[in-house]
Amino acid sequence: MTKAPSVNRREFALGSAAALAGLVAAPAIARAASKELRILTWEGYAEPDWVNPFKEATGADVSIVYTGSVDEMFAKMQGSKGADFDVVAFDTSSFKRYIDGSLIQPIDMGKVANAGNIIPEFKSVDAITRDSKQYGVPFAWGSLPLVYDATAFPQAPDSWSVMWDPQYAQQMIALDDANNSIVLAALLLGFPEPYNLSDDQFEQVKQKLIEQKKLLLTYYAGFDEGVKLFADNKLKLMFSMGEPQVAALKAKGVNAALSIPKEKAIGWLDCWVISAGAQNVDLANQWINACLDKKVGNLLSTKKSYGNTTDAEANKSIGMTYGDRLAWLLTPENFEKRVAVWNEVKAS
Repeated sequence: MTKAPSVNRREFALGSAAALAGLVAAPAIARAASKELRILTWEGYAEPDWVNPFKEATGADVSIVYTGSVDEMFAKMQGSKGADFDVVAFDTSSFKRYIDGSLIQPIDMGKVANAGNIIPEFKSVDAITRDSKQYGVPFAWGSLPLVYDATAFPQAPDSWSVMWDPQYAQQMIALDDANNSIVLAALLLGFPEPYNLSDDQFEQVKQKLIEQKKLLLTYYAGFDEGVKLFADNKLKLMFSMGEPQVAALKAKGVNAALSIPKEKAIGWLDCWVISAGAQNVDLANQWINACLDKKVGNLLSTKKSYGNTTDAEANKSIGMTYGDRLAWLLTPENFEKRVAVWNEVKAS
């Protein structure tokens, strides 16, 4: 697992814990005689609003298994070498291990007519391609932005350097998260590959994070904890876990807002992929095509508060117009090293 907040972004956006749910499936023998799409995904990505029209259009049954974490999802796929599912949704940081494990297959984009609906900033994503083959189709996205008290900052801070400004000492909190904290410092330092650092860059990142640690009130480990600390202590700045923390702070009476600084912010981008063990690739392509309908994109944003990849106006309606200013999550060069460096920062 390359990023701790993966589960939390869905839990706080949807108000749900990890669950295992789905449409009631027929026995294995009966399924073999019928057309069925088997989906492994996050809650909110396979809603009746678009599942039912898909079933009507294709005549297929749909079984849905929801996952609670990226590691749980990978274990389910690895356990059957992908044979238990046809389509899966996961973010850009996971593609390397799925491709290396031969768990997913390239997608023939010529069979996904609605790919033409994908808005420009999501048309070319390096993490989902290998050897000129495309393995994923972008579907939903969000970020880890800078959250601030708009009363204290009438003009939005435009640089992460504000969280290293001594005048705000003890008025800031940040994520207790190894990978994301290291990526943030790397972005601020201007390193072009924040997920692939040299030993010298690691040392610079460590010193930068130690410098910040002296100014923070504390680190926080969960969505609710961050919101509570910010509201209760009347804080001014936070390296946040995602856009929904703004709404949660507003609900507590905080004049909260978010900024995507000039150095960029960390972004997560979930994509639909086709399992290497898919029973019906054509049906899997039809599902991906259905999910790229602009109506689905609109619902994903207006009903579920995710950024979508096909309806720019729906993104605009919820204020998510900055997909081109995010550093999309990738698999880091050495996650264990990142954890070790982060522990050194916290122990300093």
